[in-house]
Amino acid sequence: MFDYIKGDIVEIGMDYIVVENNGIGFLINTSQASTADIGSDLESRTIFTRLSVREDDMSLYGFTTKDELDMFKLLQTVSKIGPRVALGVLSTMNTLDIKISILNEDIQALSKSPGVGKKTAERMILELKDKVHIDKNTKVQSKIHTDFDIRASSSKDEVTEALMSLGYSQNEVFAALNMIDTAEKSTEDLIKETLKQLSK
Repeated sequence: MFDYIKGDIVEIGMDYIVVENNGIGFLINTSQASTADIGSDLESRTIFTRLSVREDDMSLYGFTTKDELDMFKLLQTVSKIGPRVALGVLSTMNTLDIKISILNEDIQALSKSPGVGKKTAERMILELKDKVHIDKNTKVQSKIHTDFDIRASSSKDEVTEALMSLGYSQNEVFAALNMIDTAEKSTEDLIKETLKQLSK
């Protein structure tokens, strides 16, 4: 119903904001990442939104980036994950960390989010592993993996092509490369170390 709302932010809470547009104040549930991203820039902000309608409730959820909104919607495709749990995950981890944790099958990292136990984390991995990907040209600050940068050098490109020819997916190779120190290593050494990570 609402793709986005643009207006002045007149109130910021721990897990919500109020955006005023044409004299109407929209209460929007949001993540701690989005409230932090807002900072002191409160005027004419665009918040990407999703309306959740249930029998006894109608709530608006929104985020400062389309990427976070897309992850919010994707998380809810997992059985037994609703908007509140999805919001809790996004308040605990940024979108990149969620993707890395899913690709690395990191149950411990995912289960740190409120409402996510071991079984829910396992379902997230099972149902989303083929749906998430990390763009190799994207550099994003990661809370778990400091300065995560999958921008491939020529050596990384060669490693990716070689391992994909062996049947590994691009996402698997990218995730494995992120787990090793790639500095000053030959392509042959990178392939060996990446294979070790993939075999774990």
